[in-house]
Amino acid sequence: MKTRRTVLTALASLTALGLLTACGSGDAATEIKPEGQKDTGINVGPNQNRIHTAKDDTAAGKLPEAVRERGTLIIGVSAKSNPPLTFRATDDKTLIGVEVDLATLVADTLGLKPEFNPVSWENLFVGLDSGKYDAVFSNVTVTEERKDKYDFATYRLDDLAFEAKKGSGWTVRGPEDVSGKRIAVGSGTNQEKILVDWSKQNEKAGRKGVDIKYYDNTTDYYLALQSGRIDGYLGPNPTVAYHVASAGQTEAVGKFSGAGAGLQGKIAATTKKDSGLVAAYAAAIDHLIENGTYAQVLKRWGLGNEAVAKSEINPPGLPRTEN
Repeated sequence: MKTRRTVLTALASLTALGLLTACGSGDAATEIKPEGQKDTGINVGPNQNRIHTAKDDTAAGKLPEAVRERGTLIIGVSAKSNPPLTFRATDDKTLIGVEVDLATLVADTLGLKPEFNPVSWENLFVGLDSGKYDAVFSNVTVTEERKDKYDFATYRLDDLAFEAKKGSGWTVRGPEDVSGKRIAVGSGTNQEKILVDWSKQNEKAGRKGVDIKYYDNTTDYYLALQSGRIDGYLGPNPTVAYHVASAGQTEAVGKFSGAGAGLQGKIAATTKKDSGLVAAYAAAIDHLIENGTYAQVLKRWGLGNEAVAKSEINPPGLPRTEN
């Protein structure tokens, strides 16, 4: 089974050969895949030559005075995220990924220096609640429940994907396809909520529910998948696509909106409700969309098909759980 270091080594090898590139398909398995084209490899080394942009006075003018005077943007990111979201480069130290790149661009636009704090998923929200972080850029989905406590400025579409062992012959189209299956999912995520809802739907229809499994580390669920202890994993579409392309041992067997049926999910810069920061984030993201640097970042990580046309503040999100 491939550890994180092994996966990064494989990615680095593909990069050196110019074999990782993006594709326009909506299939999770083909958004990032070997194409054999030159000069399209994804850089997973510590020297990123990160894309930057100039300060925009209009967006910066929307910042609270205290943040503007401090001169830094304190950002929470997940310490256990995976490529291509936020992860550590081949030196095992440098934080890289699409979330880091976009957060850096937002900070540039606002005339601030980004300070990244990698922590566990649950501590991202603890940090927001306590005022420790100005923002979280960590693949956070807009949900109606989260909107009670946080403000959101969207910057990417949110899709989820099911990953299974290669050659599984399994396709997931809806709740009935996961009935009785052992599925791993991240605790406290919107994909967990969707999977729990699907399990309840199956039970209500007289089918078996879902046997939901939780693991602390990505390598744990990959190992469980290869050994047959679980049937599948439900995670963010970008990370599933990246792992399918790099490891060669699994396949994507279904793709769904992160906001459930009938609503396209959105990933957003997240801040404490009424912190006064969300308008600045939305203005910064819109500026990046207009000047083209936003598209450059998504392209370099193979996520161009998850672009948004503009940033929305607190749009409709994943519905509340019905009691």
